[in-house]
Amino acid sequence: MAATVATFIVTITLLLAAPLTHQHEVLPFGYSGSIGPDKWGSLNPYFSACDTGKLQSPVNIVKENMVENLKLPPLTNDYRKSNSTLINYGFNIGMQYESNAGVLIQDGKNYTLKQMDWHSPSEHTINSVRYPLELQLVHVADDGKISVVAILYNYGYPDPLLFQLTRGIKKLANEICREDEEVHIPVAAMRTKYLRHNSFKYYRYVGSLTTPPCTENVTWSILGKVRNVAKEQIDALRAPLDGSCKSNARHVQPLNGRTIEFYDVSAQSKF
Repeated sequence: MAATVATFIVTITLLLAAPLTHQHEVLPFGYSGSIGPDKWGSLNPYFSACDTGKLQSPVNIVKENMVENLKLPPLTNDYRKSNSTLINYGFNIGMQYESNAGVLIQDGKNYTLKQMDWHSPSEHTINSVRYPLELQLVHVADDGKISVVAILYNYGYPDPLLFQLTRGIKKLANEICREDEEVHIPVAAMRTKYLRHNSFKYYRYVGSLTTPPCTENVTWSILGKVRNVAKEQIDALRAPLDGSCKSNARHVQPLNGRTIEFYDVSAQSKF
């Protein structure tokens, strides 16, 4: 695959709110040069929101500017074992679920877990600090609404979720990813306990998908608890990617008047 272009068949990452007619359209983008994030909006008319949207992601979370919202409920999830597929999209490594992998219950509404993907370094920043890794869990409700839970990672001991996927990620690195196709590695029913997340603290705002077509009105919940990951695990995630996408974090976007809300269970318990 060319070092400056990540060409891929558009999948659920890009199509959560897109017409089915786009499912097999091959669209190129990358993270540097003439196809980098600042050029996405001009690469294809379908990507126009990447330039013109006012609710774009990721963002920098400034703690002193966030608003504590006592009415926010805790994030509750009911994930299940499900067959899935590890995919090298060229621009990142993702996992797509083939059956019902369970739900995120947000504001009393069920959002089905559809896929997850990794970005290194992190796309969201906190007080302008960019973390080594960000995992994004993508959920979709029956009405098409999208909710993403993001988990940030610092260097430390190995992440048990990635440890469970070690063999599959190595297989991705050994496969040749041609320009017009993705590499898929089936994963048997994976234990979901490593996906479960406590929601003692989280940040909430309305944004967009962080890859083209940058679809807006996506609800983001960034967990306040930072997890640990080994440097070797991040290196393994980067190894299969196109050369221009080894670092695959979109730069932070302006808030344009948006408010970042904060949930803290300790504050809730006082009322």
